[in-house]
Amino acid sequence: MGKVAIVTDSNSGITQAEAYRIGIFVLPMPFYIDEKMYYDEIDLTYDEFFEKLKSGADVKTSMPALGSVTDLWQKVLREYDEIVHIPMSSSLSGSYETACMLAKDYDGKVHVVDNQRISVTQRQAVYDAKQLADEGKSAAEIADILMKEKSNSSIYIMVDTLRYLRRGGRITAAAAALGTFLKIKPILQIQGEKLDAYAQARTAKQAKTIMLEAMKKDFEERFHDASGANMHLEIAYTHNLEAAEQFKEEVAEIFPNHDITINPLSISVACHIGAGALALACSHKVGAAL
Repeated sequence: MGKVAIVTDSNSGITQAEAYRIGIFVLPMPFYIDEKMYYDEIDLTYDEFFEKLKSGADVKTSMPALGSVTDLWQKVLREYDEIVHIPMSSSLSGSYETACMLAKDYDGKVHVVDNQRISVTQRQAVYDAKQLADEGKSAAEIADILMKEKSNSSIYIMVDTLRYLRRGGRITAAAAALGTFLKIKPILQIQGEKLDAYAQARTAKQAKTIMLEAMKKDFEERFHDASGANMHLEIAYTHNLEAAEQFKEEVAEIFPNHDITINPLSISVACHIGAGALALACSHKVGAAL
């Protein structure tokens, strides 16, 4: 059986240090601040990014250059026989289509997976893939398993401000202005391919209650696992670790006996939602009953 490498991008929130520790590879995503290009975690720290955001800097994301993708693959293939490449969801970025196009030149050695994941659910897919590779699965087998789990995840995210979604064209300027005026905290959802509005709340407390109720409903109705025994449960945040840790205590009361992880959303994701976001996510454990 050939040696299989797992490659992802920094939208997963996996840092270069973490990637080295667990034995996978992360492609840094580029973004722009006042027209100057940076790479996620390479040129700018998390705190430095939010300082610039706070100062009113213009931020926007971009896809990685073709050469940066192929350079990484070629480097990896010097040591490995095959690659499973897990980019962020194709519904949120063109990175998947680009990777598929490039993979055609690699004689079947690169398998690109679009299992509609982003952030912490993408991170979990990477961990699942690494586990499967360590168990001796081929790249094709790993890709097939991840695609079978494609729809088995949920994310609910409370956004503190609509400003950056408006800048990125995700909502209209009028909607953003109205939301700011009314001090509405929108809750977005990602289930499979779509990023959709889910609900609106007037306070962070109400928003957290809505997210918890939504997750309970998903466990019971979507995954038929009310206790969540076969589910991973994750919290994500942007630049508000204290709020995330407090939320973890609230989540643990509803979902006891869970190993609830907390991870920051990547800079490339934070470009679209700003500071103060808080998310609750789940994904099905690979190989568990559903």
